[in-house]
Amino acid sequence: MRHRFSGGDRGSATVWSVGAIALLCVVFGVGLALGQAVVTRHRAAGAADLAALAAAEHWAEGRAAACARADRVARAQGAGLARCAIAGDTSDVTAESERGPFTARVRARAGPPDPSGTASPFTRMEQAAP
Repeated sequence: MRHRFSGGDRGSATVWSVGAIALLCVVFGVGLALGQAVVTRHRAAGAADLAALAAAEHWAEGRAAACARADRVARAQGAGLARCAIAGDTSDVTAESERGPFTARVRARAGPPDPSGTASPFTRMEQAAP
């Protein structure tokens, strides 16, 4: 008895299925990697924001105390403090977060609000123009 489909296509669906599964695995892996990169970036951003606020709150105690407080806050957020600068009552910090092969560095500043009531630096430039 001869099979009706005895040509060269026998088993080709298995090859196509394996190829499709491999492609889906690659796409899934890339998606996971991108997600991990985004989480790393958000962790660094949150740590930088909170560390800058902590340093700005304690600027009157001196640079060392303010930066030590910022370092503690950054470490509590799962990041490290890469840089801390205090200029008057304004803090400028950079936090760094590592997760897997990804590293993110984010800079944040904190201080008192602008006394003119405008937060945008462009507004001041427009007002200064003749």
